[in-house]
Amino acid sequence: MAEIAHKGGNPDSLTYTVDVVTRSGTSFYLGMRSLPLEKRHAMYAIYAFCREVDDIADGPDSNAVKRSELREWRAEVERLYAGNPTRPATRALADAVRRFGLPREEFLAIIDGMEMDLDDAMFAPDGTRLRLYCRRVAGAVGLLSLHAFGADEPEAQTFALALGEALQLTNILRDVTEDAEQGRLYLPGDLLRRHGIDPAAGISSVLSSTALDAACRDLAAIAHSRFADADRALLRCRRSRLRPALLMMGIYEELLDMLERRGWHGHEPPLSLSKPRKLWAALRRGLFRPKWRPPA
Repeated sequence: MAEIAHKGGNPDSLTYTVDVVTRSGTSFYLGMRSLPLEKRHAMYAIYAFCREVDDIADGPDSNAVKRSELREWRAEVERLYAGNPTRPATRALADAVRRFGLPREEFLAIIDGMEMDLDDAMFAPDGTRLRLYCRRVAGAVGLLSLHAFGADEPEAQTFALALGEALQLTNILRDVTEDAEQGRLYLPGDLLRRHGIDPAAGISSVLSSTALDAACRDLAAIAHSRFADADRALLRCRRSRLRPALLMMGIYEELLDMLERRGWHGHEPPLSLSKPRKLWAALRRGLFRPKWRPPA
């Protein structure tokens, strides 16, 4: 298989991570495919790790079982950095850790984020808690990705953290109805209350509120501001090394704009971009995006 025909790494583990990525249908696939082979495989391994722990948080088991499984993944991260990984995803990561110096603390931060999903405080969290959640589940992935990309400028970290938060907020806004079906509500409670929506009244009450659209538009404005923060940081980065991130930036900005045009009324199906529109957004709004300029 062309994807695994390179020196180094464990072929079985590489096959596993390639399979995880291709089966997922993730929007990140386009960006990962744009990388040279070794960097691409590093990103596949990072994605496979994230998929594994995210599936635990989203799974049907009790919270006690989920916490136990996430503790085992913490132990697996320690085994990875001790040179003794035991799972396909971490065996694939072992090569990426050696080649690119992926920091252990960011893998642990991702697990921290998954554990936050098990807490009652993540139901309509306050804005500070939501931002911490975004830092852990999305910002950590962005910082790991910088190592694989070879983007080592200080401003690249600012870019990655701002973009990670923007992407995660866009995901939250896309998945309001889908998350509600699982009993989850990531819209910030303080923002909802400013619009006269009481999260304590329950998800059905939140979704049926006529003020939901206005609340979601406020959160969309925050997402736009984080995209703008990423754009400003990008001025001091080598764009060529951030190509995969730029592709994702274009896709998600387009998705956010589409969500705003449609609005939020409580029962919308998940919205996604067609392949042609996704490609257009990745190129026009991502790879070839104009440099940021301050508003006139």
